[in-house]
Amino acid sequence: MIINRTNRESPASADSHANADTRPLAILLMGPTAAGKTDLAIALHEQLGAELISVDSALVYRGMDIGTAKPSAEELARAPHRLIDIRDPAEPYSAAQFRDDARAAMCEITANGGVPLLVGGTMMYYQRLLAGVANLPAADVALRGELEAWAAKAGLEALHDELARVDPESAARIHRNDPQRLIRALEVQRLSGRPMSVLWREQRQENFPWRTLSIGVAPAERSVLHERIARRFTQMLEQGFVEEVAGLKARGDLHLGLPSMKSVGYRQVWEYLDGGGDIDDLRHKGIVATRQLAKRQLTWLRSWPALHWVDSENGNPLQKVLKIVRQCGT
Repeated sequence: MIINRTNRESPASADSHANADTRPLAILLMGPTAAGKTDLAIALHEQLGAELISVDSALVYRGMDIGTAKPSAEELARAPHRLIDIRDPAEPYSAAQFRDDARAAMCEITANGGVPLLVGGTMMYYQRLLAGVANLPAADVALRGELEAWAAKAGLEALHDELARVDPESAARIHRNDPQRLIRALEVQRLSGRPMSVLWREQRQENFPWRTLSIGVAPAERSVLHERIARRFTQMLEQGFVEEVAGLKARGDLHLGLPSMKSVGYRQVWEYLDGGGDIDDLRHKGIVATRQLAKRQLTWLRSWPALHWVDSENGNPLQKVLKIVRQCGT
């Protein structure tokens, strides 16, 4: 069972259902990969007129369409998504940049009388949007290279053990198989001499300008999500995912150190094109990596305050979400 149907309420949360809260509403539609968020968001746009903002660290990149399950041109015509195709894959895009872009889009939507509907599964983006951006040291290319080399040699377990020693709070929050966040936490600690968790606590908590309604979408059974992931990755291969990555690789200015090429699926296809196994190996590795991503996303979601869970495979999820919005969003 992957859905905990107990909706946790937190007085410190950005979510608020109090009548006295006059901030404009923003809806957060969250969930693991392959849970069906895009279809549901499009339906909500058509039913409610809510304006969509993508919360996905891979969908920001142009030319990365198949492996990201990017909405089709027809779907985007029906329900335009902001923050899709806004960067070239050679350009890094950070959570801080997302926060600035998302808030600008939300301000525009609200000023025009609309309701922002943020949809996606990049949980770090959601966190930074609501909590703000800590005054952390900028990335250090040389140090990051050292940490990546250490991870390649000793394994992610060694990095997690080191993080548990120098920053137990961050280690408890970051999964052992999450290289990007492990490396960043160790990088911050080494550059600043202080744990990243402490730096975050010291940040001034601002009052988020919107009252948020958080809705989590996922199948209730883990096995169903795994089946959806396997089926979708197989479909991606049939649709030309390998050819898509081959075209990106042929550009000559992309490499596996870039955030875009670290996206789940893209790394596995790139390594396959470099001679790493046959197509069956690729399919297996891609499915496993996507399942690991979904597990990390669900770990975030289980601790997300005031989250309303909706089973995407049982009954009519659209009607359930509309009911939640009617009850809690007014």
